[in-house]
Amino acid sequence: MAKRAQNIVAESRIALPFAATYALLVWLAAGVIGGNWWLQLLCFTATTYMMVELNNQNALIRIYSRMVSCAFLVLLCAGCFLFASLRAAFGMLCFVAFLLLLFSTYQRRHTPGVIFFAFCMIGLASLVHVQIVFFVPLFWLFMAFKIQSLSWRTFFASVLGMLFPYWFVGAYMLWVGDFTPFVNHIGSLGNVTLSFEYTMLTTGEMLFYILLLLVNFIGTVHYLRSRYKDKIRVRMLFDCFAIMAWITVILVPLQPQYITLYVPMLTVCVSPLIGHFLALTSTRWTNIVFWVITAATVFVTVYNLWAP
Repeated sequence: MAKRAQNIVAESRIALPFAATYALLVWLAAGVIGGNWWLQLLCFTATTYMMVELNNQNALIRIYSRMVSCAFLVLLCAGCFLFASLRAAFGMLCFVAFLLLLFSTYQRRHTPGVIFFAFCMIGLASLVHVQIVFFVPLFWLFMAFKIQSLSWRTFFASVLGMLFPYWFVGAYMLWVGDFTPFVNHIGSLGNVTLSFEYTMLTTGEMLFYILLLLVNFIGTVHYLRSRYKDKIRVRMLFDCFAIMAWITVILVPLQPQYITLYVPMLTVCVSPLIGHFLALTSTRWTNIVFWVITAATVFVTVYNLWAP
């Protein structure tokens, strides 16, 4: 029986180069040259490479497929309004680096060094998005019940790693003799009010959020129905992706002012879920869903590129 278009794309060896070329064209259309967004593009490229490694090192898809990385590239291009934000690019880079290091400690309770560097990435991300600190207790729960790498040594290593970047920040503030920016930055942790100020969101941002919500729902339902086919390790990692994805889905409408933190995290987490769906299903209905998702993603991308 002939393969469906969905499966041809999912198993193609040119899917990732094609997606990378598409992403580059979207960056050019968005104005990377005129906007001088070279640091953002560098962060985006490094993040994509680490998404490839995240898939390869953990065998997230049980067949040969680059759909995790391709889904990440294509979905992020739909949110091209993020391209101009260095904070969003750097925060996402640190988050993916954290996941890559954290997942490498699966069932290894004697890896305080790796955990230190993993949480150092969270510390670096908190320099631009201090609200990411609120996810740390969730990461500890993952270490205890999903990654199974939590011990007293790794716990203290995580605390020290998260604080490590602040030693340098504190030293710099001491040198300039002004701790006000540092105090204000840390003090913003106390600002946990729910704003519900949706007027601060553009139509393009809301469309991108709805797209991510759609693919997250599809990917999660598929994963829950077929998780028994995957190895235990892969199930544990996908549990982490699904939990983080749904938490960020809830947080975006509650605190839309932090969209440059939550939406990149959500994009990273839904990419494996929808990649799993696209690579490992092959019915007529899933093929239709594949075309619907593709059309919706292209539409949101085009709208965010040319809408005022």
